[in-house]
Amino acid sequence: MICRKLTNILLLCILSSIFPTHAAGPVDPDTPNTTVRIVWMGDIMLADGPGRLIASGGNPFQPFASRLADADIRVANLECVIAEGGKAINKPWTFRASPAVLPLLRSHIDAVSLANNHAGDYGKDAFSEMITHLQQANIPYFGGGMDWREAHKPLIIERKGLKIALLGYDEFFPRVFEAGEKLPGVAWSEDEQVVYDIQQARKQADIVIPFMHWGQEHEPIANDRQRELARLMIDAGADAVVGTHPHVVQDTETYRGKPIIYSLGNFIFDGFSSIENNTGWVLWMDVTIQGVTNWRIEHAHIDQQGTPYPLSN
Repeated sequence: MICRKLTNILLLCILSSIFPTHAAGPVDPDTPNTTVRIVWMGDIMLADGPGRLIASGGNPFQPFASRLADADIRVANLECVIAEGGKAINKPWTFRASPAVLPLLRSHIDAVSLANNHAGDYGKDAFSEMITHLQQANIPYFGGGMDWREAHKPLIIERKGLKIALLGYDEFFPRVFEAGEKLPGVAWSEDEQVVYDIQQARKQADIVIPFMHWGQEHEPIANDRQRELARLMIDAGADAVVGTHPHVVQDTETYRGKPIIYSLGNFIFDGFSSIENNTGWVLWMDVTIQGVTNWRIEHAHIDQQGTPYPLSN
């Protein structure tokens, strides 16, 4: 089984290296030629090894810093709670980072998704504290909030006159992390609600992209549920779908001319020993008023402290 997984992930890496760029159809000459470049990172966990590195004056973003600076919008999944309070809930792995990481996060990231299975690791109070810290640090977030309405509200970022709406959803338990009518938490993925959210975001923005936390951990191939939901979201009006959670990269596909990247794998994360878990993807995506016009994948190798290093020149 391990050999099969390793073979699959190496094959995916080889194929994406051979065909690194994907282009849409010809551009209408009457369409404004404004292009916004978005860079997507997978799971970033700023506790444990990365947290200790930051506390000692290190910077796990540094090997990618110059590359990230070239993007107009930098997006990542925040796979931990950032708080001082709260109590760890009963689950195998819980991650809580110090608020001292926030200045570093702000300098390298423009928006974070909170829709994941670790945002609530230290309970509702710690989640609320994190929201306050993010607001005070001026770090935009989506896929979570102080109540259900905020969790499902799109984050709309405007660059070069183009409005990009980001939505985030969690599909991995525990569902106790879900936001309620008057309770803080994450946006849970329910098909009907996801479709409605995309349709509403479509009225407010030029580009709509859901960032999903889904799939089976350590599996390099997306499952049927992921594929069905991704296509449903594009049918509802999404311009692309990007995913995380499995801790490995997964396959990609194009549906109705729109890209689906099922899992970017890890970006900043320690505690893994296999090459699959320590190989992540950074996704570069160009968008215009027409949608996604180009995208490419850059590979990252993650060291034992959880720091990613570019594998491309």
